[in-house]
Amino acid sequence: MRIEYERKIDFSDVLIKPKRSTLSSRKEVDIYREFVFPHSNIKYFGVPILASNMDTIGTIEMANSLEKEGCGVVLHKFHDNDVLYDFLKSKYDQGIFYHWVCTGITNDNFEKIKELNSRINLKYVCLDVANGYQETFVKAVQKFRDLLKDSVIMAGNVVTGDMTEALILAGADVVKVGIGSGKCCTTRKMTGVGYPQLSAVIECSDAAHGLRGLICSDGGIREPSDLVKAFCAGADFCMIGSSFGGHDECGGQIIERDGKKYMQIYGMSSEIAQIKYYGEKPKYRASEGICLEVEYKGKVLDTLREYLGGLRSAMTYIGARKLKEMSKRATFIVIT
Repeated sequence: MRIEYERKIDFSDVLIKPKRSTLSSRKEVDIYREFVFPHSNIKYFGVPILASNMDTIGTIEMANSLEKEGCGVVLHKFHDNDVLYDFLKSKYDQGIFYHWVCTGITNDNFEKIKELNSRINLKYVCLDVANGYQETFVKAVQKFRDLLKDSVIMAGNVVTGDMTEALILAGADVVKVGIGSGKCCTTRKMTGVGYPQLSAVIECSDAAHGLRGLICSDGGIREPSDLVKAFCAGADFCMIGSSFGGHDECGGQIIERDGKKYMQIYGMSSEIAQIKYYGEKPKYRASEGICLEVEYKGKVLDTLREYLGGLRSAMTYIGARKLKEMSKRATFIVIT
């Protein structure tokens, strides 16, 4: 046993110090990013904000909406291959390359991706597990990289620099960062395992960028300022889950109570998700997610544009003309 006494911080622990700027309007900032991924050499150009692969968030309807602002969706792993093929072919034919196919790492998952890739050369694939520290996950990244030589691979989740480096060296272009920080995640409560998200992003981005890799901050973004802080901390992509819940594009049932409308969202390790997709919650597993009812919000673009507006405004406060400049221009003030 050992104890680390160095303080780690979360989004709520800091504010961003304003700086003098030559920018006179939010219209002058550029929130698009261009990346060349290290293993696949595919070029990306878009707004690097992704909707989470939760099955109430990572829907085709969500993708059709978010792409209008240059953002993407990590489509949840329970879509049928025929549905994915029809959707991706339509988007690729239109030159739209914002969306990711999500999968686990079992043999069945591998065969599903192999079959889909044989029909359409996949551009973006996300390997998603709760615990990215297992040696089997590193081997799985290598296995998928051998199959998907020309695809961009995102892999996670981890929260430390050493595993970020290991996954990039194994073949990941982007490492997904975050354990226990999601609103629907109870991993910290059930296991005591986790890492404050802002420190995780700072440390993992430093490790990734040294190897020309990228990171995606996954979890803890509950309001526009959290998105801003993640980009300031060095995140290349940011994933949003619960904040995109409660919209028409989520596909969930609307519940009316006391004159208000609500929709359900839940973590993919929750009991409701395990029963829905696997028929039961195995006796050896605990539920590490919860089901929440969030207020119905209408169209997701209204919410997304609030987030983008907050991001643009923050950039003018710190003098960042381009999104990629935010980490260089930002100074965090730790709140005491």
